[in-house]
Parts: sequence; C-alpha cells; structure tokens
Amino acid sequence: MSTAADPAPAATTSGHFTVPVRPDGPSLARQISALVRRNLLHIRRQPENLADVTIQPVMFVLLFAFVFGGAIAVAGGNYREWLLPGIMAQTMAFSSFVVASGLCNDLNKGIIDRFRTLPIQRASILVARSASSLIHSSIGVVVMSLTGLMVGWRIRSGIVDALLGYLILLGFGFVMIWIGIVVGSRLKTIEAVNGVMFTTTFPITFVANTFAPPESMPTWLRTIAEWNPLSSVVQAMRQLWGNAPAVGPDAALPLQHPVAASLLWIVGLTVIIAPIAVKAFDARTRD
Repeated sequence: MSTAADPAPAATTSGHFTVPVRPDGPSLARQISALVRRNLLHIRRQPENLADVTIQPVMFVLLFAFVFGGAIAVAGGNYREWLLPGIMAQTMAFSSFVVASGLCNDLNKGIIDRFRTLPIQRASILVARSASSLIHSSIGVVVMSLTGLMVGWRIRSGIVDALLGYLILLGFGFVMIWIGIVVGSRLKTIEAVNGVMFTTTFPITFVANTFAPPESMPTWLRTIAEWNPLSSVVQAMRQLWGNAPAVGPDAALPLQHPVAASLLWIVGLTVIIAPIAVKAFDARTRD
C-alpha cells in the first residue's frame, strides 16, 4: 500500500557497510540567510562590536573636522566636505578586520567544522560572512553620513551620482572583505590577525588622499598615495558628491578619472583576490 509521504533517502552499499545518503539541504539562498542572521545576532548580543562603525567614525569626523580642519587647507573646497568621503572609505577598509577576526574565531572554535556536518554548501559560509560584514560596515556609513550633515557636509549632486558614490564605496568594501577572508583563513590566532591587519591596513588608509591632499607629500610618497586604490575611491566619491574640485593636470591618471579607475580597481582586485581567498579557506577546512 503506497502512501503520499516522501520516500526516505536511499542508501548506498560500500563493502559490508551501508552508508545512508545525506539528504539535500535547504536552498543556497536560505543557507546564506540563516548564516547572515546568525552573524548579525552576535551584534545584538554584543553591541560593543559596533564601536568600530559608530564611536570610532564619529570620533574621527569630529577630531579632523574641528581639531585639524583649520590647519589643513584644501584648494577650492571645504575641508569638512572634503574629509567625509575619506573617513567613509577608511571605515569600509576596516571591514576586513571584522571578516578576518570573525572567520578566524569560527575556525578556531570548530564552528566551521560543525557547519560542514550539515547539508549546506561551503560557499554559503563565505557569502554569508561577506554579506553580514557589508551590513555591519553600512551601519558605519549611515552614522558618518548623519554626523557629516551635522558638521556641514552635503551631497551637492543629483540622486544618481549620489547613489553611484555609495555603490563604489560598497564595492570597495567587498574587495576588502576578500582580503579579510585570506587573512582569517591563513592565520591561526586572533592576535595574529589583529596584528597583521592593523600594521597593513592602517598605514594604507593614511598614505592616500583620505585626510590630506597628496600634493603636500614628498614626491615619492605622493606617487604611492595617488596610485593607492583607496585614493581613487575617495576621489570618485568627492567628484560624484560635488565635495571637491577636479584634481590638477599633474595628478596621476587614476585621480583624473576616479570613477572609471575605482571600478577597474574593484573588478580587478576582486578577480585576483577572491580565488586566493577561496583557496585559502578550502585549504584551512580541508579534511
């Protein structure tokens, strides 16, 4: 007599042992959604994790706007408006910290091993980690935008350019997430992750046009700053939001065409770093 119930999973025979076939899991979208929710629950239970995207950006905005703002001149522009895109890009660069430390922590605690016993795809773990990190960093962007409005920052362009500026910022954050996955997969301890990320990411965000015009730097340092991908992203936002005049003819090519350069940097770096990140994660979680 037949029933309407679904048949039990088939079993395969290997020698003298019968091995049950693991049932198919939920769809990839549901897997990612569940893992993103799990990552974001950590923020609700440990709100201090939001300090890097709330307290720190506000502190940087107020510090540079009111303490250093009067000492840093920006030709043809307002320093407070010129400053905000730089701080936003720096905060998005720091999103790699969140990914690297979170992934390393999950690996060390065996959580990733537990996930692998479930009927989920390995890719969902990385996608969920990336999505939750972007959400985490986007909170900081919203906080900085509101803080910027309070100190005089304005977007002086149309809605299309304004949205394109934010999309470029998020695209840059996506690149930094892959860097965080590489570091979090290769290093064994949280202390090592924090040490490497701080000593590399922090200088990169200052050797750029984030807080001071590159024209004031020595020639060799100016060249590095102008070809820094972060500088293209910052200049693209300033140009799209109407926060600064165009750079001079002696500026490097990426700063003369910052929107196109930013998109090329984002696509190019993602194509290079993403496969390295996936390979590093696979090597760390391989049986």
